[in-house]
Amino acid sequence: MSIKAIFYDFDGVIKESTDIKSRAFYDLYEEFGEDIANKVEEYHIANGGISRFEKIKYWHKTHLGIDITDAELEKWTNRFSELVLKRVIDSPYVTGAKEAISTLGSTYDQYIITGTPQNEIETICEELKITDLFKLIAGSPTNKINWSTELMQRFSLDNTEIVFIGDATTDYEAAKHHGFYFVLREHEENRLLFSEKNVLKINDLLSLAEVIKNIE
Repeated sequence: MSIKAIFYDFDGVIKESTDIKSRAFYDLYEEFGEDIANKVEEYHIANGGISRFEKIKYWHKTHLGIDITDAELEKWTNRFSELVLKRVIDSPYVTGAKEAISTLGSTYDQYIITGTPQNEIETICEELKITDLFKLIAGSPTNKINWSTELMQRFSLDNTEIVFIGDATTDYEAAKHHGFYFVLREHEENRLLFSEKNVLKINDLLSLAEVIKNIE
């Protein structure tokens, strides 16, 4: 069965923006001390792809002993959005990513599945003028496993027809859960996390078309 669809994560796959969010989470919690800010940043790096809503709830509970209310959570996520939105838009593309998503859309249906909130990822893609390159852009709070299920059902996709291009453990877990082909975009922040996993690894997206052809 041939590949019909490509699922892309966004940060670290399309844009070089993983370090931007790592730093922003550090800045968000710096008022509580360097130790907590460092723990927050380390957790984010080890758990890339989990939505900021879940992370902030977890950090408040674990490090501050606070069960954050929905109203407070919204304030904190808004503060984070203000820190990262322009930085992500202005960040460079992963090498080869702009070319890949611009050309592969003529052969495959393309989707974004990201832990970035829905309204924010839509704004980013509109600003970058790449919205039309994707059949659907899917953000949090729905997680990547559930989004994958919904996209398969909505667009009549079989799991063997999908390649997931990711750089986070949540991408890998979604692909593994559904039996998708998985390609890791490897970089400094995830190299150790995936060092013992037997996955196909690429450093950039220059060869993505060839990689997918080889899968087929």
